[in-house]
Amino acid sequence: MRVSGATEEIGRGLAHMPKLKPNIQRARREHILDAAEQCFARAGFHRTTMHDICRAAGVSPGALYVYFDSKEALIAGLSERDRAEFAERFDQLARAPDFMQALKTLGEEYFLEEPAHNQRMCIEIGLESTRNPRVGEIFQRFDRYIADSFEKLFRKMHTEGRIAPALDIATVTKAFIIVCDGMFWRRAVDPSFDPSAAMPAVLQLIRALLNPVPPSASRHQQPDAQ
Repeated sequence: MRVSGATEEIGRGLAHMPKLKPNIQRARREHILDAAEQCFARAGFHRTTMHDICRAAGVSPGALYVYFDSKEALIAGLSERDRAEFAERFDQLARAPDFMQALKTLGEEYFLEEPAHNQRMCIEIGLESTRNPRVGEIFQRFDRYIADSFEKLFRKMHTEGRIAPALDIATVTKAFIIVCDGMFWRRAVDPSFDPSAAMPAVLQLIRALLNPVPPSASRHQQPDAQ
């Protein structure tokens, strides 16, 4: 689920970074983040300790604190990593000639291919954001980044005549995010949930929401910006 505040968090301790090659430093950071992600998903933010993460990562406390000085800093690192990954995938979506097909591919990557513990970890961070101001700032920034990215894309598609939604773009975006959040939540909390079976219905709902215009028709439409 990348960001100036997050960058500030994950950068703390760099002044004391050991003299290792950059690729080794990156690999160690990624390994620690992977361990933290699994610990948060399994035990929750509060029950997980820095020592738990050390054990899961197979590193000493001293090595961990060189890269991350708190659980909040680890969440910032996870958020930054998720944002970068989302940005790359979103760029492919935005450039795709067939938006609905590209959206289907993106949905399959997030809801079918990624392990469910990723969703559980994000839910843990979301809940913690309501209690912890530092986590709240990180979470809300990432959440706004996703919503703003889709709203800008939908406005562009509408201006180009590629979609003709019945609702204004801001409302369309909110409804779209709610639908996606529903898939995200259900996969995280329901072991019996089959996202592959739900995907066609979800895509149909989104198609009805956006009302894509056939390419031949969109060339003749110049909708007013919403």
